[in-house]
Amino acid sequence: MIEGYAGRESVTAGEELALHVSTDATAFRVRFYRLGRELELLAESGPYPGVLKAPPPHPGGIEGSASPSEDWDFPEYRVPIPADWRPGIHLAQLVEEGTAEPVPRLGDGDIEGFAREFFVVRPARPGSYGRILYKKSTYTRHAYNRGDNEGIPRDASLYDNPVYGTGGDGLPRGHRLSLRRAGGVIDLAWWDAPFIAWLERSGYAVEYCTDLDLHRDPGLLAPYDLLLSVGHDEYWSTAMRDHTDAFLRSGGHVAFLSANTCWWRVHPVEDDTAFVSDTDHHVDGVFPHLPATDLWWAPPPDGVGRPENAMTGVSFRNGGMWPGDWPGDRPLVGYRVQHAGHWVFEGTGLRDGSDGGPADFLGAGTPLIGYECDGAAFAYDERGVARATGADGTPGSFLILGLYELDPVNEDVTTMKWGHWNCPVREPERTGPRAATMGVHTVPGGGTVFTAGTTDWPVVCGREEDPGVVRVTRNVLDRLSVRRGVPSAG
Repeated sequence: MIEGYAGRESVTAGEELALHVSTDATAFRVRFYRLGRELELLAESGPYPGVLKAPPPHPGGIEGSASPSEDWDFPEYRVPIPADWRPGIHLAQLVEEGTAEPVPRLGDGDIEGFAREFFVVRPARPGSYGRILYKKSTYTRHAYNRGDNEGIPRDASLYDNPVYGTGGDGLPRGHRLSLRRAGGVIDLAWWDAPFIAWLERSGYAVEYCTDLDLHRDPGLLAPYDLLLSVGHDEYWSTAMRDHTDAFLRSGGHVAFLSANTCWWRVHPVEDDTAFVSDTDHHVDGVFPHLPATDLWWAPPPDGVGRPENAMTGVSFRNGGMWPGDWPGDRPLVGYRVQHAGHWVFEGTGLRDGSDGGPADFLGAGTPLIGYECDGAAFAYDERGVARATGADGTPGSFLILGLYELDPVNEDVTTMKWGHWNCPVREPERTGPRAATMGVHTVPGGGTVFTAGTTDWPVVCGREEDPGVVRVTRNVLDRLSVRRGVPSAG
């Protein structure tokens, strides 16, 4: 048995990576890979002496469950990262010594699993390799990480046996989660790996960061022209919002190839090794505090009062989620195209029906929409074109380019219905259709925001399952990866 985690998930080339490892083997090694067009083996280090340490038990005494709220405090091993390693997301595979069978090297299809951890390598001179910055959604990864190992379920996350604190002694009220816990890398395998491979196949020079990097460094985004949010990007700190908004006002651009984006606010604590978030996740079958005050969109005192769609253009409260396996049995309809002459659709050949024929659907036949999707409040004009009303805080310049009305819908996500889009509570006056929404808007100051409105955009693009999605992604990256003074979203 072997498992571990990184002390910090981001390291500058030439510095040391702290790995925390527990194993019943007498010794272990670490294999290092870089995610690119393929999984590239870079190096192997060790052997290191093995030490077994159990994770702390759940503070509620739940049998078989580890604590999601405490640092697991595994022994630390420091590994120098060579100065010539390229920027990227890297994978550390933990390999026990003395096993009966040699542990095979990982291949492209072996990223998901246990006894491995990912980390970001950043260049010594930010922006020297590429002007696109890919933000790995690490806070969301930790929220869903159950702390399991092979054959050892621990059921410890923000969703499984969470730990709630009432605050005090400088700590906010809310669910507490440690970032220093072992677990799997399913998010990396599903959303990031295929999209990163596509980026490198397509020749894009990209640098990488974590949520914590964006939280801690007000100047992080200055060397870049485009910030990418990819996949499932649910948990954001106030500083992350502030730094992204400032970047947009200064003329930088953001592409949200993600959904459920910026839904919950987090409060990093204990030197940023944990966070607290007052969410609506139940503890022992009851909700410890409602309303959950770290919901970004809800007005105070019920929430933060800073709607995420003011930044992204869309919100999960106007969308929903399809439960079950990925991609499972969710509808394969795609986005009905609007404004086909827009630069986003250049070269796709897609039609919007304005010529008298039927409108095309971007991504039709693929699981493009879901598993979670975001939308904007909208109304149809006299020509049947969906236009954002702005009544929910979406910017007035937001242009809806693609729409999928969710069907069938369950209006209460807390009572999950299989085979339905399950939708969260929203403002009682919002009675229009729930719809996944793709669009673009311009921020005062010149920054442009493109939003895909769905978690699985990077999967469909990365696997090249739909040529229209691939071309739209190229158009977005090519246009927004260079600052153009004051670009227009129109």
